[in-house]
Amino acid sequence: MDRIIAARVFIETVERGSATAAANALGMSRAMASRYLTAMEDWAGTRLLHRSTRHMSLSPAGETALARCRELIEVADGISGQATDTAMPQGELRVAMPGALADAIFLPMLRDFAERYPKVSIDLQVTDRIVDLVQDRIDVSLRITGSLDRAVIARRLGNVTSVFCAAPALLSKVGMPADPESLSDLPCVAYAQFGGKTWSLSGPDRTTKVEISGPLQTNETYLLLRGALEGIGIVMLPTFVAAPHIARGNLLRVLPDWQPAPLSLFALYASRRNLPAGTRAFIDYVAEMIGQNPMFRSN
Repeated sequence: MDRIIAARVFIETVERGSATAAANALGMSRAMASRYLTAMEDWAGTRLLHRSTRHMSLSPAGETALARCRELIEVADGISGQATDTAMPQGELRVAMPGALADAIFLPMLRDFAERYPKVSIDLQVTDRIVDLVQDRIDVSLRITGSLDRAVIARRLGNVTSVFCAAPALLSKVGMPADPESLSDLPCVAYAQFGGKTWSLSGPDRTTKVEISGPLQTNETYLLLRGALEGIGIVMLPTFVAAPHIARGNLLRVLPDWQPAPLSLFALYASRRNLPAGTRAFIDYVAEMIGQNPMFRSN
């Protein structure tokens, strides 16, 4: 968690009288501002603010914390004021993303990123869960999802399409489904998120939802892939994960005229204001690379 941002949130909250006003001034969500304030009190080990529905006041510890926060911001602003707009981004960047995205997309582009920004190092946190940017001390989270909370600060990077596919051996055994409704009678491997055991499909002339069943449900994309390759069931996979295996013939497209509901790839970060140069460089770079990849082209 960025303690300088936390100090700014604390100062703005005191000066403006509420976390909501502070969040608006700093360009972040109300929930994010509250997390920073909670973290401030966790660090202090005591309550810094006395809150009621209509009033907010500083505790004695809060008075001391406010003075120290102002000193911290004065020093931080003095340092940043010495930097020029052409200064090379530097420092460690803590990034979170799903394992499938890290393996298929991020790691192949990391060498070029490192050459372009040699003073930036990446602390990569691989997880399929939704991270808390503040509590997990994440600078940028790359997330694939169908929707975001309106309070979240994010930059949309592109579309993530998916395909239905299965191992040739499985389809030889159970037959190729002729329509979406046929999936209900066939073994499927479900992803715990994005609908779980209810698949939404759009076809040439209609959309429909199908309830599926099978021997496995998981929240890990590569286990879905492994389940498909082992012939456990029909799966819905992101195109960027399935495409190499379809090209090699290890998987076959199922219902190619039917598409799952599209998802989006987002970069999430804590605040629009005073975004560190390394964070901005990383987001801009990923956006550039994703924009060049036809599997992520935005509509």
